[in-house]
Amino acid sequence: MTQATLATHDIVDTAVAAGSFKTLATALTSAGLVDTMKGAGPFTVFAPTDEAFAKLPAGTVETLLKPENHDKLRGILTYHVVPGKVSAADVVALTSAKTVNGQSLKIATHHGGVTVDAANVVKTDIVCSNGIIHVIDSVILPQ
Repeated sequence: MTQATLATHDIVDTAVAAGSFKTLATALTSAGLVDTMKGAGPFTVFAPTDEAFAKLPAGTVETLLKPENHDKLRGILTYHVVPGKVSAADVVALTSAKTVNGQSLKIATHHGGVTVDAANVVKTDIVCSNGIIHVIDSVILPQ
Protein backbone atom coordinates (compact mmCIF):
# COMPACT_ATOMS: atom_id res chain seq x y z
CA MET A 1 0.00 0.00 0.00
CA THR A 2 1.23 3.47 -0.74
CA GLN A 3 1.22 6.30 1.76
CA ALA A 4 -1.56 8.01 -0.22
CA THR A 5 -3.68 4.85 -0.03
CA LEU A 6 -3.21 4.57 3.71
CA ALA A 7 -4.37 8.13 4.27
CA THR A 8 -7.86 7.11 3.14
CA HIS A 9 -8.04 4.42 5.85
CA ASP A 10 -8.56 5.02 9.54
CA ILE A 11 -6.06 3.88 12.17
CA VAL A 12 -7.71 0.50 12.74
CA ASP A 13 -8.06 -0.38 9.05
CA THR A 14 -4.49 0.77 8.37
CA ALA A 15 -3.13 -1.39 11.19
CA VAL A 16 -5.14 -4.42 10.03
CA ALA A 17 -4.03 -3.94 6.41
CA ALA A 18 -0.37 -3.76 7.47
CA GLY A 19 -0.58 -7.33 8.72
CA SER A 20 1.88 -6.92 11.61
CA PHE A 21 -0.62 -5.61 14.17
CA LYS A 22 -2.95 -8.60 14.59
CA THR A 23 -2.50 -8.71 18.37
CA LEU A 24 -3.16 -4.97 18.65
CA ALA A 25 -6.33 -5.31 16.54
CA THR A 26 -7.51 -8.24 18.68
CA ALA A 27 -6.81 -6.26 21.85
CA LEU A 28 -8.67 -3.18 20.55
CA THR A 29 -11.66 -5.38 19.74
CA SER A 30 -11.55 -7.13 23.12
CA ALA A 31 -11.32 -3.80 24.98
CA GLY A 32 -14.19 -2.27 22.99
CA LEU A 33 -11.97 0.45 21.52
CA VAL A 34 -12.40 -0.22 17.78
CA ASP A 35 -15.22 2.30 17.31
CA THR A 36 -13.27 4.93 19.24
CA MET A 37 -10.12 4.39 17.16
CA LYS A 38 -12.20 4.49 13.98
CA GLY A 39 -13.66 7.83 15.15
CA ALA A 40 -12.84 11.31 13.95
CA GLY A 41 -9.74 11.76 16.09
CA PRO A 42 -7.19 12.86 15.34
CA PHE A 43 -5.10 10.39 17.31
CA THR A 44 -1.42 9.57 17.40
CA VAL A 45 -0.87 5.89 18.12
CA PHE A 46 2.42 4.40 19.24
CA ALA A 47 1.54 0.97 17.86
CA PRO A 48 3.32 -2.14 19.12
CA THR A 49 3.82 -4.86 16.52
CA ASP A 50 2.88 -8.50 17.02
CA GLU A 51 6.55 -9.11 17.85
CA ALA A 52 6.34 -6.43 20.55
CA PHE A 53 3.37 -8.19 22.17
CA ALA A 54 5.28 -11.49 21.91
CA LYS A 55 8.03 -10.01 24.14
CA LEU A 56 5.60 -9.84 27.07
CA PRO A 57 5.83 -12.68 29.60
CA ALA A 58 4.08 -15.87 28.48
CA GLY A 59 0.32 -15.72 29.05
CA THR A 60 0.16 -11.94 29.52
CA VAL A 61 -1.80 -11.20 26.34
CA GLU A 62 -4.19 -14.10 26.91
CA THR A 63 -4.82 -12.91 30.47
CA LEU A 64 -5.44 -9.33 29.36
CA LEU A 65 -7.95 -10.49 26.74
CA LYS A 66 -10.17 -12.11 29.38
CA PRO A 67 -13.41 -10.17 30.00
CA GLU A 68 -12.56 -9.53 33.66
CA ASN A 69 -9.39 -7.70 32.58
CA HIS A 70 -10.88 -5.38 29.96
CA ASP A 71 -10.45 -2.27 32.14
CA LYS A 72 -6.75 -3.01 32.58
CA LEU A 73 -6.42 -3.73 28.85
CA ARG A 74 -8.17 -0.44 28.00
CA GLY A 75 -5.74 1.40 30.29
CA ILE A 76 -2.74 -0.18 28.56
CA LEU A 77 -4.07 0.45 25.06
CA THR A 78 -5.07 4.06 25.73
CA TYR A 79 -1.56 4.61 27.14
CA HIS A 80 -0.33 4.08 23.56
CA VAL A 81 -2.57 6.88 22.22
CA VAL A 82 -1.92 10.62 22.32
CA PRO A 83 -4.74 13.00 21.36
CA GLY A 84 -4.03 15.01 18.23
CA LYS A 85 -1.82 14.38 15.24
CA VAL A 86 1.83 14.36 16.33
CA SER A 87 4.27 13.80 13.48
CA ALA A 88 7.80 12.44 13.91
CA ALA A 89 9.13 15.98 13.49
CA ASP A 90 6.95 17.04 16.45
CA VAL A 91 7.78 13.97 18.57
CA VAL A 92 11.53 14.63 18.51
CA ALA A 93 10.94 18.05 20.07
CA LEU A 94 9.00 16.56 23.02
CA THR A 95 10.19 15.10 26.32
CA SER A 96 6.76 13.78 27.24
CA ALA A 97 3.23 13.52 25.91
CA LYS A 98 -0.04 13.11 27.78
CA THR A 99 -1.91 10.00 26.69
CA VAL A 100 -5.63 9.32 26.36
CA ASN A 101 -5.53 7.37 29.64
CA GLY A 102 -4.32 10.52 31.45
CA GLN A 103 -0.74 9.49 32.15
CA SER A 104 2.29 10.87 30.33
CA LEU A 105 4.78 9.00 28.19
CA LYS A 106 8.47 9.82 28.46
CA ILE A 107 9.99 10.67 25.09
CA ALA A 108 13.74 10.74 24.49
CA THR A 109 15.86 11.31 21.41
CA HIS A 110 19.31 9.79 21.26
CA HIS A 111 21.75 8.59 18.60
CA GLY A 112 19.29 9.51 15.87
CA GLY A 113 16.52 7.39 17.37
CA VAL A 114 13.49 8.04 19.54
CA THR A 115 12.21 6.08 22.51
CA VAL A 116 8.77 6.26 24.06
CA ASP A 117 9.15 5.02 27.62
CA ALA A 118 11.33 1.93 27.03
CA ALA A 119 10.16 1.25 23.46
CA ASN A 120 12.10 2.19 20.34
CA VAL A 121 10.20 3.95 17.59
CA VAL A 122 11.03 1.84 14.52
CA LYS A 123 8.79 3.44 11.88
CA THR A 124 7.16 6.86 11.85
CA ASP A 125 4.50 8.93 10.17
CA ILE A 126 2.10 6.30 8.84
CA VAL A 127 -0.62 8.76 7.91
CA CYS A 128 -4.23 7.68 8.39
CA SER A 129 -7.52 9.44 7.76
CA ASN A 130 -7.99 10.07 11.51
CA GLY A 131 -4.44 10.40 12.74
CA ILE A 132 -0.96 8.98 12.55
CA ILE A 133 0.79 5.78 13.59
CA HIS A 134 4.35 5.43 14.86
CA VAL A 135 5.46 1.81 15.17
CA ILE A 136 7.21 0.73 18.39
CA ASP A 137 9.11 -2.45 19.23
CA SER A 138 7.75 -3.02 22.75
CA VAL A 139 4.45 -2.74 24.57
CA ILE A 140 4.59 0.22 26.97
CA LEU A 141 2.83 -0.05 30.30
CA PRO A 142 1.30 2.74 32.38
CA GLN A 143 2.60 3.19 35.91
